[in-house]
Amino acid sequence: MHDVILHAFDWPYREISTNAAKIAEIGYGGVLIPPPLYSDPNGPEWWQRYQPKDYRVLRSHLGRKTGLRHVIKALHKYGVKVYCDIVFNHMANENRPDRLNFPGAAELERYRKERRQFGRDRLYGELNEGLFSPWDFHNSGNIQNWLDEYQSTEFSLSGLPDLELNEWVIGQQQTCLRALNELEFDGYRVDAVKHLPDEHIRRVFATADLEGKYLFGEALTANDNEERVFLWPLLSETGMSFYDFPLHETLRRVFSPGGSMRELADPAANGQALPWNRSVTVAVTHDIPNNDGFRGQLLDKQDEFLAKVYIMGRDGGMPLVYSDHNESAGKYPEDRDRWANAWQRSDLKAMIAFHNVVHGLPQRTLYEADGFLVFARGYRGIVAINKTADWQHPTIWTFGLRLGTYRCQIHGHAMQVKGDNFTFSIPPRQAQLWLAD
Repeated sequence: MHDVILHAFDWPYREISTNAAKIAEIGYGGVLIPPPLYSDPNGPEWWQRYQPKDYRVLRSHLGRKTGLRHVIKALHKYGVKVYCDIVFNHMANENRPDRLNFPGAAELERYRKERRQFGRDRLYGELNEGLFSPWDFHNSGNIQNWLDEYQSTEFSLSGLPDLELNEWVIGQQQTCLRALNELEFDGYRVDAVKHLPDEHIRRVFATADLEGKYLFGEALTANDNEERVFLWPLLSETGMSFYDFPLHETLRRVFSPGGSMRELADPAANGQALPWNRSVTVAVTHDIPNNDGFRGQLLDKQDEFLAKVYIMGRDGGMPLVYSDHNESAGKYPEDRDRWANAWQRSDLKAMIAFHNVVHGLPQRTLYEADGFLVFARGYRGIVAINKTADWQHPTIWTFGLRLGTYRCQIHGHAMQVKGDNFTFSIPPRQAQLWLAD
């Protein structure tokens, strides 16, 4: 089963369609596409896609409805699932007199003047009338206390018009999802899910319309307290999966100077990772490099590589690969080319190949220490990760492993595993993914 998700972050639709065959060839099982709901077509900034103007229109700087259809058809042709990034917490923060009317008088007039063009991009509904009015929004001001559960759901995110939980809003969101289903999306990423009230989540996403769709939410947390307040309740109260920020926090702690690799032997058993079947595992997400407030969660570049090897090598979770076009590098030059076209780099391709071969095989620890970890995947896969600055030479018991030639998928080296015991050689600050021939 191929389940690795490529987050095609801010990719134009044409780029996704053009690369559909290669995406499948590398071994990705799904692609998360940018939010397709109507946003400023003239706004090149990535965040424009997360500020919808109208649910009833599919148009953005990245493409239009026809291009979106081509993406879905192209990926499905090669057996790759397509997940839609959906933004239902808020609408666009626009500087106009009728800022709480959506899409607003000027856009409605444009709909009338360009009836044929917008008709081609229409998802559902009548475009000669408004979608939302001022009484569909909270008027509580911006969130001041980010750990306050009430403010988190009833106040606004930094000026973004925050939608009210009322029958009209719920109905429009349900209708929008039904219309998106007709385009044959396989699932949805729910943006800013921790800012949606529980009833909102149940009524919009826990419906018969979404049965069989894969749903995963983004509840961004950075520490145990935030996870306790926001993430763990969502896990128990909904049926969706979530980005595994508890595991991401564990990885940051493990790869810090005083951290211990022993924590990665079975982090979910100690509440330091989400359950295996509700987890979308990440080494980095788009919010972390692109938002000032989250950059403290960035891993060191080499530690991020080691974290990706762990995520792809472990048993549990659905790995997500973030690949951008240097969106954060304009403000942070050190980011240049760090994630640009990451999806097709040789090391990630090797990780995905290993993950797909050992998918579903049991994991067991072969050797653990504070600075390095070795574990098996079934009888034919071995993962070795060394965070230290020194060579490590752990000796393992070979019981349960296939004896013979193993090849590292990342580096291409071969080794012969024989006898009752075998000694590894793991280079400093490196990782290996071994498969038996």
